[in-house]
Amino acid sequence: MVINAKVEIINNKNPIRARIGFSKTLKSDSRVIHCAYYTVFIIMSVSKETLLELLSQVDIEVNGTRPWDITIHNDQVFQRTLAQGSLGFGESYMDGWWDCEALDQMLTKVFNADIEKSVRSWKLLGAVVTAKLFNQQSKSKAFEIGEQHYDVGNDLYTKMLDDRMVYTCGYWEDANTLNEAQEAKLELICKKIGLKKGMRLLDIGCGWGSFIQYAAEKYGAECIGVTVSKEQVDLANRRLEETTAKVQLMDYRDITGKFDRVVSLGMFEHVGVRNYKTFMSTVDRVLDAEGVFLLHTIGGLQSVNTTDPWIEKYIFTNSMLPSSAQITEAIEGTFILEDWHNFGTDYDKTLLEWHKNFLQAWPELQDQYSDRFKRMWEFYLLSSAASFRSRKNQLWQIVLKKQGSKKPYRSLR
Repeated sequence: MVINAKVEIINNKNPIRARIGFSKTLKSDSRVIHCAYYTVFIIMSVSKETLLELLSQVDIEVNGTRPWDITIHNDQVFQRTLAQGSLGFGESYMDGWWDCEALDQMLTKVFNADIEKSVRSWKLLGAVVTAKLFNQQSKSKAFEIGEQHYDVGNDLYTKMLDDRMVYTCGYWEDANTLNEAQEAKLELICKKIGLKKGMRLLDIGCGWGSFIQYAAEKYGAECIGVTVSKEQVDLANRRLEETTAKVQLMDYRDITGKFDRVVSLGMFEHVGVRNYKTFMSTVDRVLDAEGVFLLHTIGGLQSVNTTDPWIEKYIFTNSMLPSSAQITEAIEGTFILEDWHNFGTDYDKTLLEWHKNFLQAWPELQDQYSDRFKRMWEFYLLSSAASFRSRKNQLWQIVLKKQGSKKPYRSLR
């Protein structure tokens, strides 16, 4: 494989617009495949003074006294942030270079003003080029996210999540507690898909089996869940011993059988745009002709093919958030779009509840995890809360039926 790249500066103003040209040549059976040029925009590093001014404009003071102000312990945080963007900013927090009492409030101000777009590293170019050239969510990489994130420790998730261990957004319409919000979400899904006793149900990316346990116990469904996390399989099957539900360690591309209902709750973020059509084809292959598929996923406002560099390195490797355009393109020709429900603001409250549980449990967890891990996990939970509060991220539940289905569908909330 030969990869050639060049950077052509379009103008020298700040921000700088650069055209990144590359070609990838693969020689196989005398065939040559060339990837076309594409254009990206890179924001060059601003100065420390400019960064301080940007923060001041959104009412964030350095070494101020309000909860959302930033306290600096190492002045090199500015250089590190300017050089590495969000990766440097997040890592410097993990290393204790700065603190903020109300991290979620501070980051909400940053996201609302799009300040993060003004500080991007040239290193982002590498991620963009890699995503364009290679399938980061290929089958050979499918189990990496399980090892990195979901296998970090069942003890952590047991203490952080609700009693059912649901690791997706709760539904807070009429709920007062995390347990109530998660049960309301599970019930909402069952109603949306019209689940009935004896139906065969598949959950793609089932986590610790929370939904299939609920569906089996309350609705009498025959449930199968698949996940790429060994730790989830182990704990889930112990929790499901007294039910007809079972969890298997499996990549979604290897699923076989036929099902009346299929759900995927919080897993599509790991599929990758190169594989969206494959994912939808898999669901189409295993779903009954009059079956219903519910996709529950975090979504982004813009079509991308990478994720935030800090999130990629420390939380969700090989991940990316789909856009509405990418999803509709993937289902075209295969599914009927019956319903699209956005309750992304509920994720803010869910994440704050997880963060509260995490802090309360830290005295029991601190012997197993480092202080740097604690700061990493807090940054993850609170920056995610800020991303939903600022409406940068959405939470979608999408109901789909196979093309050719004759039975009508009625949306509900």
